Amino acid sequence: MTKAFGKLAAVEARLFLREPMAVFFALVLPVGLLLALGTTIPAFREADPSLGGQRLVDAPFTAMMVLLSVVTLGLSVLPAGLVLYRERGVLRRLSTTPVRPSALLSAQLLINVVVAVIATTLTLMLGHLVIGVPLPGSPWAFAGVFVLGTLTILAIGLLLSAVAPSSRVVQGVGAALMFPLLFLAGMWLPRPLMPEVLRRISDFTPTGAFGQGLMDTLGGHAPQPLHLAVLAGWALAAGLAAARLFRWE
Repeated sequence: MTKAFGKLAAVEARLFLREPMAVFFALVLPVGLLLALGTTIPAFREADPSLGGQRLVDAPFTAMMVLLSVVTLGLSVLPAGLVLYRERGVLRRLSTTPVRPSALLSAQLLINVVVAVIATTLTLMLGHLVIGVPLPGSPWAFAGVFVLGTLTILAIGLLLSAVAPSSRVVQGVGAALMFPLLFLAGMWLPRPLMPEVLRRISDFTPTGAFGQGLMDTLGGHAPQPLHLAVLAGWALAAGLAAARLFRWE
């Protein structure tokens, strides 16, 4: 069974690499934006009193690029692939073989987690080497927030794939959710600059809690218990709902 799962995961990995748009938006775009904006816009490299003396390119913007990669995978790549497999009868046909449909689901999750880890590593390392972005001040805390946040976003993606009737619908819904969730995380308006009411709303969204947790740990601070609780709550609720509603056919 382990050998069969390994082969299945390898096939899924090759299929992922054959999707240029998925590779671009999950791996290339976040790193490219960080390096391009960080090297060409002087304001990104200047200490900002409103951000506690940090440069925008440090914890705030780097955290958003990590978040962008994970959200792209969770709300676009993962649900679109699973719904397409269901439409084409792949999951139904797998149920008649020794490789159960759940193995394909596990392989998809594994690949998306691996891609998220690779994208985050590239973002941190190249940002550090090229524009001097500090490495996480609290590496273990950063890793914990990253794992919890990634599982939360992927659980929401599984829920989307569970309820979406078609691949076209799930792509539209994923895109419709992605932009407001990224806004609430601080992608275009950093959370410290948000009005108090908007920031409180952001605290209880999965991307707001995830993004702030990443910013805190990149800056060497402990994540706030509220944000960890929010992520855990979203992960549990979305995961249980996805398990209950997911259809193989």
